[in-house]
Amino acid sequence: MASLHTLSKGFPGWVFFCCCCCLPLLLTSSLPLKGASTAHHACRLRKINFQQPYIRNRTYTLAKTASASDKDTDNRLIGQQLFVNIRENNRCYMMKRVVELVVKDVLLTEVKSQYPYVEEVAQFLASLTSELSSCQFSGKRDHIEKNLEQMKSKMEQLGENGKTKAIGELDLLFDYMENACTDAPKKGGNKKKN
Repeated sequence: MASLHTLSKGFPGWVFFCCCCCLPLLLTSSLPLKGASTAHHACRLRKINFQQPYIRNRTYTLAKTASASDKDTDNRLIGQQLFVNIRENNRCYMMKRVVELVVKDVLLTEVKSQYPYVEEVAQFLASLTSELSSCQFSGKRDHIEKNLEQMKSKMEQLGENGKTKAIGELDLLFDYMENACTDAPKKGGNKKKN
């Protein structure tokens, strides 16, 4: 049998060489690696979701209105503590879970009649979690559940003010979601005065 070097000298030999040697390499390099997670793509939102002035203004106005009623300046529900022991590739999943919790346990409760824009903001946030429906965690889930449980527990301890605090931190939630779930995340969330 002729060597590859000899076969690849003429045009038919070059075609043979490419079909036998290069094509399989090209095909396998475009396939995901065994065990590689496709969750990364499922855990991404388009930046444009967060660049709509109307919904950004509604969210920030709602947060400002609620934070004026929040008398507790010592506690924070939405912050870096949510990401303690959470790998970078699980942060969007974490924020998806936080948003689901806030929408279900806060925005869609009796508070919706107490503040302006609650239903619009709840609908917007629910649409984001719907877009992230295929977003799954990778690795162990323990830290995610623990951090969520701590947030829920703190909100329950604060009683009715827990819901007020969660609404007052919707601007932070918006920013953390944007940072964790868009393709060009910024460092950390926006700082908020107590």
